[in-house]
Amino acid sequence: YVLRRRFKPEQVLRDIDEHRAKVLVVVPLMMQRLVDADPAVIEKTDVSSLTITASSGSALAGGLATHFMDTFTDSVYNFYGATETGWVSIASPEDLRAAPGTAGRVPWRTVVKVLDTDGNEVPAGETGVIYVGNEMQFGGYTDGNSKDFRDGLMHSGDLGYFDEDGRLFVAGRDDDMIISGGENVFPRELEDALIDHPDISDVVVTGIPDESWGHCLAAYVVVKNGKSLDQDAVVAYAKEHVARFAVPRKVKFLDELPRNPTGKVMKRELPEFE
Repeated sequence: YVLRRRFKPEQVLRDIDEHRAKVLVVVPLMMQRLVDADPAVIEKTDVSSLTITASSGSALAGGLATHFMDTFTDSVYNFYGATETGWVSIASPEDLRAAPGTAGRVPWRTVVKVLDTDGNEVPAGETGVIYVGNEMQFGGYTDGNSKDFRDGLMHSGDLGYFDEDGRLFVAGRDDDMIISGGENVFPRELEDALIDHPDISDVVVTGIPDESWGHCLAAYVVVKNGKSLDQDAVVAYAKEHVARFAVPRKVKFLDELPRNPTGKVMKRELPEFE
């Protein structure tokens, strides 16, 4: 094992090279920092020993997974789950190449169903509520009563869908969805698009009240060192990559996003829009 007190991307790459590490455990933010590391260090270090790069803790954008594998090795495994359920699905490198952004396939002895509000399973491609059941779930993490159960399956708190090949996709938290101009909109769709911008190093999207649309999406953007962007450029890029109703109405630029130790953005600490 190689453990260090602080995460420094260039040092991590050197450690993988020196110790011929086979497994790297990361959160998506760390993956982003690794692909943004000093190009000279990336060029000089050999990370071909990596067979598993295990990502979990927050949503992994499809573009980031592809970028990481293109830069280093096809070793990314995306683990989707929760503390009270353990894993829900696992995406292999092959899954992420075939369907970037997928949360993967349901593992052995785990049951995942996507249900509508009446508790009926929805067909492939249709978004519903994700319910999960396995031998790892427990109620002690909450109060044992606050989670919705249907036929022994626990409400994950997420909305998503299966594709025709049985791969699960997570659209977002059910309480993150906003209605903008009559359309159901998830911030993650815009986040996944903007993080692929060559000049953006980090981004989070939230819903805010809007007099005309009811609610609209607002983006908090961190620009890469040495680069510059303005709101018009971000909006123009979004218009090319997402539906009209998913384009941000407001953009705020920050030096960094407030995150907890696992890499999740602490949205309550984001500055408000005027």
